Amino acid sequence: MEPSARKSFNENFTEEKYQKLLVSLNEGLENPIEFRVAETPVFLTDDFKNKLITAGNDIISVILRPDFKQLTERAIPEKWQLPNENDHPHFIALDFGVCSDENGNIVPKLIELQGFPSLFGFQVNLAECYAKAFDIADEWSVYFSGLDESSYIDLLKKTIIGECDPAEVVLMDVDAHHQKTAVDFEYTRKYIGTPIVSLEELEQEGSQLFYRVNGERKLIKRIYNRLIFDEIESDPAIFNKVADIRQPLDVEWITHPNWFYRVSKFTMPFLKGDYIPKTQFLHMVKNIPADLENYVLKPLFSFAGQGVIIDVKKNDIENIKDPENWILQEKVIYEPVLHAPDGGVKIEIRLLYLWPNGDEKPTLAINLARLSKGKMIGVRYNKDFDWVGGAIAFMK
Repeated sequence: MEPSARKSFNENFTEEKYQKLLVSLNEGLENPIEFRVAETPVFLTDDFKNKLITAGNDIISVILRPDFKQLTERAIPEKWQLPNENDHPHFIALDFGVCSDENGNIVPKLIELQGFPSLFGFQVNLAECYAKAFDIADEWSVYFSGLDESSYIDLLKKTIIGECDPAEVVLMDVDAHHQKTAVDFEYTRKYIGTPIVSLEELEQEGSQLFYRVNGERKLIKRIYNRLIFDEIESDPAIFNKVADIRQPLDVEWITHPNWFYRVSKFTMPFLKGDYIPKTQFLHMVKNIPADLENYVLKPLFSFAGQGVIIDVKKNDIENIKDPENWILQEKVIYEPVLHAPDGGVKIEIRLLYLWPNGDEKPTLAINLARLSKGKMIGVRYNKDFDWVGGAIAFMK
């Protein structure tokens, strides 16, 4: 991490500036932000930024393989396999832990990946608010690929809306207005004009979907999908009460739900590179490693880290009845490289790609960072700490 920028930030940090940040982030929102925003952004060195880009390129090259769909066909649970899948994911998120290698160099290590949207709207505003609250110089940017805020929003609009009328493209999730990510929905609407519609508000007539604005029914041509099927699995009868979006419909998915599963933990065993931990499907592990303390066991079909076994024992592996649905992954040890006033903080950085129709490959566009002092990254492990939570990385 960039030491001079960190030193300057810490020396000039005040609680008043942080409160100013929080006020500006919540200004004009229907509901206050539900997740913790960290006191500080991350400042990357050129070297680490370039390592992230290299790591991302290695992974994207696999997703671009002509046989990628064939490789990942088993990734999609049969009950959630939807028709009319397109040829690429419109969004890719790659999560990297900031770690040390065997020589003590600071390197990124892949933790997770997803063919699904992230906070593409909120991060724009977060960067602005950090810069204003803490007087971050204009030479620092959160964007990649030569983008700035204006060209980034143009790319976001091209990806989500394309050539449609914005009123024909809806951002859709279950109970959308009460999701923890609703703040991102609001900023997306602000930047590109997409209405926010809950699954429960969709109206179906034949193979067409509609929503209502002030009582007037509007046709939907595209769905900017923020619904994760894992979140509604506990309510198997939900599609008896709402439009059954699993049917063939006259809508284009941005992005199609199948990509959530294709680009996921399932992809990890197919990836190779200096910044990718060794990963195998459990049923393909011929010999259980003697050093299991250096591995983590993950179920393929679980959401938000549920079911992950961090301290793996031999009998954990032997007791698994469906090894084809698990991966054994080399453990990634985060290095607490961010210096907060009271000690080191661990960092995870998410690279966010946009891939509009017509483009040959995705564009690395913006990023998201998460800061942690707990055993793992995530809200439940960081409830009693400060200088943790959601953030963004600035680069020169």
